[in-house]
Amino acid sequence: MNNLPVVILCGGRGARINEETIYRPKPMVEIGDKPILWHIMKIYARYNFKKFILCLGYKSEVIKSYFLNYRALTNDCTINIGKDHVHVYDQHDEDDWEITLADTGLTSMTGARIKKIEKYIDTDNFLLTYGDGVADINIDELTSYHQSHGKIGTICGVHSHSRFGELAITHGQVTRFNEKPLTSGEEGLINGGFFMFKKEIFRYLDDKEDCVLELSPLEKLASDGELMVYHHKGFWHCMDTYRDKQILDEMWLSGTAKWKMWR
Repeated sequence: MNNLPVVILCGGRGARINEETIYRPKPMVEIGDKPILWHIMKIYARYNFKKFILCLGYKSEVIKSYFLNYRALTNDCTINIGKDHVHVYDQHDEDDWEITLADTGLTSMTGARIKKIEKYIDTDNFLLTYGDGVADINIDELTSYHQSHGKIGTICGVHSHSRFGELAITHGQVTRFNEKPLTSGEEGLINGGFFMFKKEIFRYLDDKEDCVLELSPLEKLASDGELMVYHHKGFWHCMDTYRDKQILDEMWLSGTAKWKMWR
């Protein structure tokens, strides 16, 4: 299973955290001294999923530059200007990461971005997540659960004060995916942003810019009985606002970041 690609949606503007995203895309907003994108990738790498496909859009050059210059940016180095030689003192564990940087359009919505990287998916299944949320999720358990039920999609359900993206669930199966809030009395789980899909998901997507994964595709997948929920009961936090960034920063700097499962 470890050869499965991890698709990360990195193309959005992040308007609700505008003070941080004027000059960089939201996944490059830092938690501690590293972009939240790095933290997300480290979660997957902890479970030996190290093949990444990044769906780029807004200010894609910032993400490209970061990874193209990753060794020099994250290590000490000695530069001999006259000989145009750089010696990097490697001090990181990311040497075996494979990262595909895919331009999926400046204004494409989530479903369109995923459809546009279909050509890079050469396995029967793939993992997917957003570039702005962290969790202490067990990726091995998520993949095992997905394999066990045989449906096209698995969505991670989490508890949150937010009521948006809520799931109507019957015996572990998503019967409705609701981007708008549900009435009271439903299950109370929302879309936690960690997915696993079979390649058949591409039949539900369109490369037109207005294709939103969380609307028609997931709603249709649910109505077809092809979307199951993996209930994550542990820590989860999304960086929607500047206050969210501050909360995650405080956790990281105090050593209480529950999503840090790597050494």
